[in-house]
Parts: sequence; C-alpha cells; structure tokens
Amino acid sequence: MTDMWHEERLYIDGELVDAEGGKVYDNVNPANEEVIGVSADASGDDLRRAIAAAKRAFYESDWTTNVELRARCLRQLHEAIQKHHDDFVEMTIAEVGAPRMLMSGPQLDAPLAYLPFYADLAERYEWTVDLGRAETMAGPAHRWVEKEPAGVVAAITPWNYPNQINLAKTAPALAAGCTVVLKPAPDTPWTGLALGRLAAEYTDIPAGVLNVVTSSDKAIGEILSTSPDVDMVSFTGSTATGRRIMAAGAETIKRVFLELGGKSAHIVLDDVEDMGSAVGAAAFGVCTHGGQGCATSTRLLVPRSRYEEGVEAAAALIGMLPYGDPQEPGNMTGPIVNRPQLEKIDGMVQRAKEQGARCVVGGGIATQFEKGFWFQPTLLADVTNDMEIARDEIFGPVLVVIPYEDDDDAVRIANDSIFGLSGGVTGADRERALGVARRIRTGTMSLNGGLWYGADVPFGGYKQSGIGREMGVAGFEEYLEQKAIAEAVS
Repeated sequence: MTDMWHEERLYIDGELVDAEGGKVYDNVNPANEEVIGVSADASGDDLRRAIAAAKRAFYESDWTTNVELRARCLRQLHEAIQKHHDDFVEMTIAEVGAPRMLMSGPQLDAPLAYLPFYADLAERYEWTVDLGRAETMAGPAHRWVEKEPAGVVAAITPWNYPNQINLAKTAPALAAGCTVVLKPAPDTPWTGLALGRLAAEYTDIPAGVLNVVTSSDKAIGEILSTSPDVDMVSFTGSTATGRRIMAAGAETIKRVFLELGGKSAHIVLDDVEDMGSAVGAAAFGVCTHGGQGCATSTRLLVPRSRYEEGVEAAAALIGMLPYGDPQEPGNMTGPIVNRPQLEKIDGMVQRAKEQGARCVVGGGIATQFEKGFWFQPTLLADVTNDMEIARDEIFGPVLVVIPYEDDDDAVRIANDSIFGLSGGVTGADRERALGVARRIRTGTMSLNGGLWYGADVPFGGYKQSGIGREMGVAGFEEYLEQKAIAEAVS
C-alpha cells in the first residue's frame, strides 16, 4: 500500500498543486464517520485556472489531432491504475462506503475496461466519411464529413460509483481528442484526484489536457456550466441539478450530456414459475451498495393475482441479505454516503407509511451501529404509483411493491413516471416478456435477468432521466463534432 490512496492535491495544467491558500476539507468515511484525511478545497479561481489550461491545451497542443498519442496515453493510464489497484480498492471502500465485493464489478474492475476500449476505438474509428461527388448549383463537388473533438469538456461526477463514472466520462472524451476538467463529488474526492496523480506520474498526457479539481462547495460547478471557455458539460447526478445545468448553459448554448435520476420498474409477469427468482433481480439490486444507483429498479410490479406471493418472496430475500461493514467481503450493502442523504431516505419512508404503505421488512435508520450512516434494507407493500415513494428517486435500499391488473396496466404504471432510465421484465413466455419490455420507455432493460452493463453498451435515459448516451460508440460520439467539407472538382 502506498500513499496514492490519499492524494489531496489538485491536478491543474500538468502539475499537482495545492488549492488556493492551501485550503482543504475533511474526507469522511460514511461507515464510521471518521475523518480519513483531507482533500484540496478548490476556489473559483482554481477552477478557472483549470478551464484556462484545458482551453490552451486544446488549441495549442497536438492532442486534438494525434490519435496515436491519445491511445497510448489511455493505455498508460490503464496500466497505472492496475499497478495501484489495491490503493483504488481501499480508497473506494473508505470514502464511498462501497462494499468490498463490488470492487471486482462496477465499483472498479469493470470500468477499467473503458480505457483500452476507447483506445482501440479511437484507432479504428472512421474519422472521415466520404460522401462522394455531387452536382450542385455551384458545379460538381466532392463532399466528405470529418469528425472532430467537441472542445473543452467539464465532467461533473457523483459519489455513488466514482471510479465507474469518472472513467466513463474521461476515457471517451480524451479518446475523442477533447480536453477535460474533471470535478468529482465533494464526498468522494480521492478517487478523482488519484487519476490526476497517475496522469502526472505515469502518462504522456500533455499539460492541461486532463485537470482534476475538488471542492467542498457544490455550487462551484456553476462556473463550469456558465464559462464561455467550456464547450460541453457532461454531468451525472440528480434531475434537479441537471435542470439547473441546462438552464445555466443556455446563455452560451453549451452542449450537455446528462445522466440523471431514475425510478425504474421491474415487472414480474403472471406466468413465472419461480416467484423468488422472478423478484430476485429487484430485491438484490436495491440492496446492492445501499440502493445508491440511478439505474436500480426501485418499483417492483407484481400481478394482483399473485401479489402476496411476490411480496413474501421479496421480503424473504431482502430480509436475508447481509449488510454492514463494507470491508467485510460478504456484505452487499454498506452505509449511505452522508447524514443528509440518510435523513432524506428516512423521511420518504416514514411519509410512505403515513400514506398507507405497509412496511414488510426494515423501515428505518439502522440502530445496531454505533456510528455511520446506515439504513435498513426495506420493503414496502400496498404502494400506489401516485405516492411520493413511487414517484421520486430514493437513492437508498428501499423497494416498493405495486400490484397491477394485466400487461397493459403494468406498462401504464411503469411508464407513468417523469423518469425513463432502466428496468426489467421477467416472464416464462419470452416473446410476451420481450413485447412488454419494448413498450417501456427507458434507455436500458433487463429481460429475464439479462445484464446490459458493459463498456460497449450505451447507457442513458428517456424523458427526465437525461440527454445522450454514455459508454459504447454512442458515448464516444457524444464528444465529437461533425464538419462537412465540399471541394469544387472538374
């Protein structure tokens, strides 16, 4: 173990530097409320220096045109993270509260694949598309389209899966030839700052191409949204914040990628044979990492004819799932990231019970822990889709069970939401289940337990769950502009 996992300096213009005035803020472990170290607390001027560095690198270095350099640097960064893999594991558990068992999946190992994926994609991508010859009003012309980087990208990331989302934004943006200012969430600074340190020590990334700035001030991101020197904002977080970013960016007609909230529904059809297996995806998913995932299915839709059977099966699974110390390999659920989020979850659950929801499992703040931010894995039955608990994103280990009459009713309930991020359908008749899945307006769907997550799979939402796609070829092309060129020919 090295000191890599408590890097506290900003990375601006190719250098590891202190925040203005040496200002720092505490990094707190949500499992025990202990201060595990400090992080640089950037000022607005620090952020503006990072933007200026990114702009200068975009216009004055060969980063935008040198595909070989970009691919090499992404592979160097990949090798550096692998070299410090254990450091990333420990810092992620400590500052995120993520269970150790998730390190081999979406918390660390799975997103590492983004770096070589986008290095390979940049090398084989068709940067120029020939449209051939055409007769125009000005005479014959040869036309083609060139793909170019979008410019300076502000990547604003959340705290729930920081490694995954930091890499899902920086890898394609850098591969496309953009320069980046990465602003990690205040609650999880080290996982972002470590990328800056690795870039400085192990890669040939030119100064200013990648910048990492952390701050305790959540409002500082407005500088990124309003700066005329930022060409694109790539944001993952709440729908409420996404709306503000869109509004702030309107003054400069800024491009935005938004991956926002979700209220995903998992539909169990009435022909399933094993109800326990059918509800398993939703029950396990909502208890993974404390339900702190935007694509988590938090509404379980069960046919009224088998409703109590579905409730009992979900209760049995949720009641047996281990939660506690994220350092323990067997625990699926660790703490909630901070006290305000814990209190928000508790408030929503208590209001749901007042509105008539039946608490079957859990139902409140866990009291068996001396310190930390812990909420009981919770199952609420007799929920209607007009309740707050069924309409607003919880971001906690809370699953609600809603009855439906037939397939049309299930589709209606699933689509009756401002969100459209993910979901699932389980049924014995594959064609019937697929037909239902195709009627749900979401960006990703699981059919009979299939897992869609991967570096090559585009991820994003319909409606107020976002704009654009992350990962896959589509995620790469979010960071590109298209320039059409016509040349007069004889």
